[in-house]
Amino acid sequence: MMRGTQEDATTRFDPLRPRLIRVAYRMLGSVADAEDMVQEAFIRWMGVDRAEIREPEAFLRRTVTRLCLDQLKSARVQRETYVGPWLPEPLIEEEEEPDDVTLPLMLALERLSPLERAAFLLHDVFGLGFDEVAASVGRDAAACRQLAARARTHVRDGRPRYRVDKARGMEIASAFFAASRSGDMRTLGAMLAADVSFHSDGGGKRPAAIRPAIGFGQVMQVHKALAVLFGKYGSTLLRTCLINGLPGFVTREADGEVQTTALAIEDGRVRAIYIMRNPDKLRHLH
Repeated sequence: MMRGTQEDATTRFDPLRPRLIRVAYRMLGSVADAEDMVQEAFIRWMGVDRAEIREPEAFLRRTVTRLCLDQLKSARVQRETYVGPWLPEPLIEEEEEPDDVTLPLMLALERLSPLERAAFLLHDVFGLGFDEVAASVGRDAAACRQLAARARTHVRDGRPRYRVDKARGMEIASAFFAASRSGDMRTLGAMLAADVSFHSDGGGKRPAAIRPAIGFGQVMQVHKALAVLFGKYGSTLLRTCLINGLPGFVTREADGEVQTTALAIEDGRVRAIYIMRNPDKLRHLH
């Protein structure tokens, strides 16, 4: 069986790698795991008769999807013992993504079964027909249609009603950083929605809230306490950027570790604050 050279396999695979990583990341919420799944798909690509594969991208997408489904089963067991709130690894986006998979939607996807998640992402986000979805997840097209429909119902509230203008989002992110670090509670309070929530993920590795703070009063209390620490120890802004589709910023905190803050903004107000402090989920930003 002629399988072609390694150089030929790499030449055909490498242009597809970014799209495959995008699929895997949205399935798993982990940059490192997504890269591992795509690398495993490449190893399998090396071992097949590539002359027999008419659509390499479809073949590789199916391979990555199935690997991710297996990975999700073990990930769910690990999440049961996770310390505090779980947030997906922050993905820094240099440009706006063509889909609307923002951080709140990724959290909503966590409530789905692996098959529902795959059907929803492949059809609703990546635009595949249900025949292709069926080939990827090992179910028939009718079953995949039902899976996607159930998923849609569960994630409806997680989908953004509209995407905030990037320039305006960066302005709000910069203003939020300045107010939260300087202790200007009046300015900070004016930026928050009444039903604002605060989520921080330390993974048991760095100090973080064990439970989300919900509502204006609780979130302001959290920031008043943080302002004291920022005033005493400092916090350095490294950049403002899109983080999982949301305006936000990357900082270096007093312990020398990197931290990300992403802001869900609606009607000009911050409705949710997502802070990643777990060093295991920030390695790719160093």
